[in-house]
Amino acid sequence: MILAGDIGGTHTRLALFEEGKVNTPLRLGSFLSRDYSGLEAAVRVFLQSEKSPIQAACFGIAGPIFAQGCTATNLPWSIDAAQLSKTLNISSVKLMNDLEATALGTLALEEKDLHVLNIGEPNTQGNRAIIAAGTGLGEGILFWDGVQYRPAASEGGHCDFAPRNGTEIELLEYLFTRFGRVSYERLLSGPGLVNIYQFFKNKNVGAEPAWLSERLKAEDPSSVITALALSGESELCAKTLDLFVSIYGAEAGNLALKLLATGGVFIGGGIAPKIVKLLSEGLFMKAYSDKGRFVDVMARIPVQIILNDQCALMGAAQFFKYKTH
Repeated sequence: MILAGDIGGTHTRLALFEEGKVNTPLRLGSFLSRDYSGLEAAVRVFLQSEKSPIQAACFGIAGPIFAQGCTATNLPWSIDAAQLSKTLNISSVKLMNDLEATALGTLALEEKDLHVLNIGEPNTQGNRAIIAAGTGLGEGILFWDGVQYRPAASEGGHCDFAPRNGTEIELLEYLFTRFGRVSYERLLSGPGLVNIYQFFKNKNVGAEPAWLSERLKAEDPSSVITALALSGESELCAKTLDLFVSIYGAEAGNLALKLLATGGVFIGGGIAPKIVKLLSEGLFMKAYSDKGRFVDVMARIPVQIILNDQCALMGAAQFFKYKTH
């Protein structure tokens, strides 16, 4: 039995898999991370009624892994593989970046798990790029080594934001006054969507009626902005989501170029599946493809949205198969 984990920001997800069968978890659990002092506490709750022995565990964590230890980026948790192994009495525990896990998970996805934005020229032995906007912005890499795929971690979501036009230059200047340095995660994430909204509001682009102000205070603001943009009820929200999608496409294209991702670009995270229709309308792919002399290269690279929210868990469960560390 393999224990797999996907540790992001708001939620910690755990699953049990039979070794070698990663498409169908035997059991799933989701926990509000803030309710637990650390990963060990959540795992104990998940396993408290489990009678089958756990041979190994692998956890995909949103944060950089150093010497099999990690301080999560968006959680006040410090996680150590050796300590987890000892405390939980699991023979082998491994930590990997959550986008490494997602990258490996793409190898187990089926056609129904993906939505195609660009068919391109599929290449089963080309590098793959994974980009995922959600609580934060993750980027991952799946390298083809000539024999098999190997995942690599990246913290590319924290690289400097590069504006492409006058509006984005103004956006950079606006965010610079608030944060100093501006990374792509300041824009391509749930909080990033709110940052773009506040920028347009500050520019008096569209009205924010009283009912919208109240909803933004009472509910998750990024969810409100997304819903009202998709329904057409708010011009301000629509402009916000359009710019978000355009910047998302541009950074996906940047990552594809950096990796020469002829094996495809995979759009993961919690936001993309909620806005599939908008992502499919052309704005994303226009920004993705707008790479000057390399526009023809970009057209050859497949681009797909990951619809299966268990992709990172499936990847973590495959860790020992690929023995990547």
